[in-house]
Amino acid sequence: MLDSATYTPRLRQQFRDTIKAALKEEFGYKNDMQIPRLDKIVLNIGCGAEAVKDSKKAKSAQEDLTLIAGQQAVVTKAKNSIAGFRVREDMPLGAKVTLRGDRMYEFLDRLITIAMPRIRDFRGISGKSFDGRGNYAMGIKEHIVFPEINFDKVDEVWGMDIIIATTAQTDAEAKALLKHFNMPFNS
Repeated sequence: MLDSATYTPRLRQQFRDTIKAALKEEFGYKNDMQIPRLDKIVLNIGCGAEAVKDSKKAKSAQEDLTLIAGQQAVVTKAKNSIAGFRVREDMPLGAKVTLRGDRMYEFLDRLITIAMPRIRDFRGISGKSFDGRGNYAMGIKEHIVFPEINFDKVDEVWGMDIIIATTAQTDAEAKALLKHFNMPFNS
């Protein structure tokens, strides 16, 4: 484990040194507390029908997500029984993890600089996936683009949801914040 007293993630340092000032000038904030910043990043893998057939699939997804996040992921369970999908209450269906602080900045750095360039036929991410309140959601079709995952040991390739929550009030502010972090928007 790195000593947090001496180590600061590269993107956190970049935010403090350059991005804060750029956003303050761009939007004309009067107070530093108005400047939008990253709040948390939530990662989610849903196993779906595979988990219904084999309960070990959710455990496998949890282990992979723990490797990617660098923090223990939790198994998500069904809240209700759905007979049509053969789902019972409390049946494991996937995994999720919430990143904050230094781990959040480290993950975002790895996502932008390592994982996204490894995505097949990558032409940037949509600039329209904001929720109206400054949060961004995206999906990745293959979790194996992350270097922590050993391709040879993967039994199943999972899709993955990534939600980036910011303190921005509008989508324009959130998009500007993410652009300063070099998020590759295509529009």
